[in-house]
Amino acid sequence: MKVRKTPTAAAAAAPGVSAGPAVTGPSVDLSKALAAAIDLLRDERIDEAEPALQSILKRWPGQPDALHYLGVLRHTQGRLEEAVSLIREALASMPDFPGAWNNLGNVLLLAGRGTEAAQAYERAVQFASGVKNGAEAVRALNNLGVLHRKLHQIDRSELVLREAVQRDPAFADAWYNLSITLIEMGRIPEGLVAHSKAVALWPEEAQSRQEVIRALTRLGEHERCAKLLREWLAEDPGNAVAEHMLAACLASDTAEVAPARASDDYVQQVFDGFAASFDAKLEALNYRAPGLVIDALRAAVGAPDGRLDIVDAGCGTGLCGPGLKPFARRLAGCDLSEGMLRRAHTRTLYDVLHQAELMHYLRTQPAAFDAVVSADTLCYFGALEEALAAAHAALRPGGALVFTVEALRAGNATSHRLQANGRYAHGADYLRKVLADAGFETRPLQAETLRMEGGEPVPGWLVTALKPATGGAAT
Repeated sequence: MKVRKTPTAAAAAAPGVSAGPAVTGPSVDLSKALAAAIDLLRDERIDEAEPALQSILKRWPGQPDALHYLGVLRHTQGRLEEAVSLIREALASMPDFPGAWNNLGNVLLLAGRGTEAAQAYERAVQFASGVKNGAEAVRALNNLGVLHRKLHQIDRSELVLREAVQRDPAFADAWYNLSITLIEMGRIPEGLVAHSKAVALWPEEAQSRQEVIRALTRLGEHERCAKLLREWLAEDPGNAVAEHMLAACLASDTAEVAPARASDDYVQQVFDGFAASFDAKLEALNYRAPGLVIDALRAAVGAPDGRLDIVDAGCGTGLCGPGLKPFARRLAGCDLSEGMLRRAHTRTLYDVLHQAELMHYLRTQPAAFDAVVSADTLCYFGALEEALAAAHAALRPGGALVFTVEALRAGNATSHRLQANGRYAHGADYLRKVLADAGFETRPLQAETLRMEGGEPVPGWLVTALKPATGGAAT
């Protein structure tokens, strides 16, 4: 169903492109047009795939394959209800096409309609039960197993995923997702065995190993994490993800000195690796940071009236874009990850997007913005002095800085700490000091829950600071 290099625990939330039923009838032109449109969609050339599919539907109204793939395209644009409607319309003409049922399940899952998604996956398995469509059945079972885990039906998740690997022992996604399910059940040795099978099937991949390591950190298995990370580095010396996660693992248990920030290579590798599933992952974690920073910006500058020049610093896939756009005369975004920026581009909300490191970008934009907004990006910095100085320089007098970071647990007297999850947490006193040193006037810090992780709330700080207006106090 999909072309993907990097495995992900949220595989069920990423509809993709697969060959549909062969086009029947005498129209060779239709077959060629569909093949060309599907190739464009597979290559993520959305701006070209959309008119190609619409041209097919104009010439052959109601053509089910074109409806199906237009639905997949609408999913990539975040237009989930349209995607559901289009795929259902396609299925009305080809009700026994398992790939379309599978994609329908994926879109319904993203839309928060878990029960309907499960029914769609079950139909995919039903219609893919023959030898010819066996691979589609395994993919649907894999997605269904992930959905059961999201719905906290952990035993059912294990049963379905075991059926998937029994049907196709070479299907790495199912082994990987089975490993995550087993680890969440606390069955670490079995989970590592399943994970090892996935790694053997993905000899070139690192992302799956990283996800399992992070799952182990949530369970406090830091010694095992360190062992896996050292093995990883022995196989791939200098790997940025392994180096950073080993530093995080050691810093969480010992007095090891942590790096001042996550490296650019680490950030790029991690976020390029799961750009396709990023939004779905955060939705499953009840991610609140975008909404929090938008509310804080409104409190700082007033109701949105389209008059501000704003930069979304560390914009990712553009989750803050819909909330920022009403405030903006000009909305810019910057991010290190090319994969994330491709997703942000499809939202068509940003006037300009730059692939750049956050501090470098801000330093090159003196007094260019009325607001700098950064949701859960500065948690990849330990020391914040340089980043805040860069933000101050990029703001005009009276401008607002709004950001979130993870919070150190109460009673921790350090300024910042690298956590086992690879992100930094910061103390309130440290934040007040570095903001003041950078020249900001800080409003009271707000303690907030940023998201859920491993079933636990992640505490954070919502920070609003103002650059003083020339000749007077900030407003």
